[in-house]
Amino acid sequence: MSSPQQESFLTEEQRVLLRNMSFGTTGSASESLSPRGTSELTKQGSISSSPPTGKGISGFKLDRRSHSGKLGRPKKGGAGGRGTWGSLLETGGELRVDRNDPNYNSDEEPYKLVSAPISQSLEDYKAKVVQIIEEYFTIGNIVETAADLRELGSPMYHHHFIKKVVSVALDRHDREKEMTAVLLSALYADVIDPDQVAKGFGRLVESADDLAIDIPDAVDILALFVARAVVDDILPPAFLKKIVRTLPEGALGHQVINKAEKSYLLPPLHAAIVEQRWGGSTHSTVEEVRKKVTVLLNEYIESGDKVEACRCIRELNVPFFHHDLVKRALNLAMERRNSEGLILSLLKEADDEGLITSSQMAKGFARLADVIDDLSLDIPQAKPMFLDLVSKAIDAGFLSSSSANNLMSVERNEGTQTTEITKFKQKAASIIQEYFLADDVGEVIRSLEDLGAPSLYATFVKKLITSAMDRKKREKEMTSVLLSSLFGEVITAGDVVEAFVMLLEVAEDTALDIPDASNQLSLFLARAVIDEILAPLDLEEINEQLKPGSLGAEIVRTTKAVLAARHAGERVLRCWGGSSGWPMEDAKDKIIKLLEEYQAGGELSEACHCIRELDMPFFHHEVVKKALIMAMEKQSDRLLSLLQECFNEGLISVNQMIKGFSRVADGLDDIGLDIPKANDKFRSFVEKAKSQGWLSSAFGFSL
Repeated sequence: MSSPQQESFLTEEQRVLLRNMSFGTTGSASESLSPRGTSELTKQGSISSSPPTGKGISGFKLDRRSHSGKLGRPKKGGAGGRGTWGSLLETGGELRVDRNDPNYNSDEEPYKLVSAPISQSLEDYKAKVVQIIEEYFTIGNIVETAADLRELGSPMYHHHFIKKVVSVALDRHDREKEMTAVLLSALYADVIDPDQVAKGFGRLVESADDLAIDIPDAVDILALFVARAVVDDILPPAFLKKIVRTLPEGALGHQVINKAEKSYLLPPLHAAIVEQRWGGSTHSTVEEVRKKVTVLLNEYIESGDKVEACRCIRELNVPFFHHDLVKRALNLAMERRNSEGLILSLLKEADDEGLITSSQMAKGFARLADVIDDLSLDIPQAKPMFLDLVSKAIDAGFLSSSSANNLMSVERNEGTQTTEITKFKQKAASIIQEYFLADDVGEVIRSLEDLGAPSLYATFVKKLITSAMDRKKREKEMTSVLLSSLFGEVITAGDVVEAFVMLLEVAEDTALDIPDASNQLSLFLARAVIDEILAPLDLEEINEQLKPGSLGAEIVRTTKAVLAARHAGERVLRCWGGSSGWPMEDAKDKIIKLLEEYQAGGELSEACHCIRELDMPFFHHEVVKKALIMAMEKQSDRLLSLLQECFNEGLISVNQMIKGFSRVADGLDDIGLDIPKANDKFRSFVEKAKSQGWLSSAFGFSL
């Protein structure tokens, strides 16, 4: 007989089973084992069906914790696997922890207290929005829909509502499309913030490729929705140009914007055409309401009957649209001066009766203030007349002082803005003068950021190029270098486009003072394209904004010819002789050399030191770009380790990293001609960089 020490109480299979099993109570082991496991072990006679109370197998005290070393917590979203308590949904209740339980474990508390993540709240919002939209299409009650959205809350998610309601309407009849346009116009500003409206339409345009898969004519319908939003004054015309710059090349969104602009917004009488495109198949279209408002106001001016006018306003039953009535009434008072007293009296009466709310009143005044510049073309004294109406409305008590403060500043803001532009130009001239003397790009970046006027950066670019044109080649090269350095870090492609448009519009005047102006402007424009500040398509955008046959248009044509020549890149890069302190080409050569040395076996710390010694933080995107391309060529991840280290040390900023990856993504088609499977390699680089945390998740890449 073998000694007790040699006897095996459990078989190896049984030991494995027990190690991977969690006990639910301090009761018997047989109660914790699955029925199948219990019967099998009992059949073998290895386990007693009733171990000592409070003791587990082999006399060890049972613990609620798993002996596998796992905590036994459920996985995210539900029932974790082996050794867990299963999903809360299985019991239909919440996980409750009894602090009086002798086996109470405080580690379990957080899982009861953690609130739902934001993503779940967004999902709830989306689900409820679908119900609101379906109810609106069924009943057609705008007031109730607006109330439901207000009750729903979460105004930061309203762009999802915009996207969803238009997406649903895309695949429905003209009735629903017209209802959607009317609803959006009604909710604008009162319920949904203008920024959320623009964001929602932006998301729609970006998703045109996906929508077109299920809806063949999605591009045309989306273009009409965008055009309708512009006609209804819920999207500014500038939205079209802004959204185009954010779309990837080749996306259907470009066709949407192009069709909206050229097919629906440019033709004569485009507003009437767009508003009637869906046949006005709802009970009351926006255009019909506007016509009724116009008739109502004209009849009131003829009769002077306020009671009848208020009754007509009440019968319209469009409280969400009263701001348009206020706007049209004020406009009429400015066009027909003898009607001013009647109009103000009507607005006062409507306010006293509570017929027009204070928010709708303020919104109507604000809508007119937004278009006061255009109105001045037809009514020369529009601004002073409008300010006088604001003042009288305040005195009459139907416009609050807080709402009026912004309106009364229309004229004051114009003068202030002119003063601010003058001051900015003076400071810009000083910054440019110091740069030409000190050649310190970093100081220029800091100075511009301190000015805090990004809306005037195009003015700075124009001033910079104008100042360089009357100087030597050294300053011209420095100007091109500075533009490349500022791009992405401070200025945008839109700023550069706007600056060149302003420069080319006055090219004839500039040529009177600088005989060689046309040639210089052509080279500056070509250099911007070579340095990847502007895309070749931007030349078309610039040309469209110039008068046909003008000197500016001729300069754009010359620029295209320069870029089309053989070896254009090398010639344009050396057009100023590289006479700056560090020409761009030299900087690129240094970057390539340091990367090659590191790839050949150099030390990581030495490579980082060399990048730091370049002292060009604004140009680190080029380091990222060259490193990624070289990593593709060498089929090595060594250079990726360098980028990760540079990011971890704070040597390469988040913006510069994203900009570098973006440069590579934009040029993948050309890179693919020399490097097989460049797309796949770049995709793997993006995934690795994001997983290791040195590339922001904000960077998007799709083939």
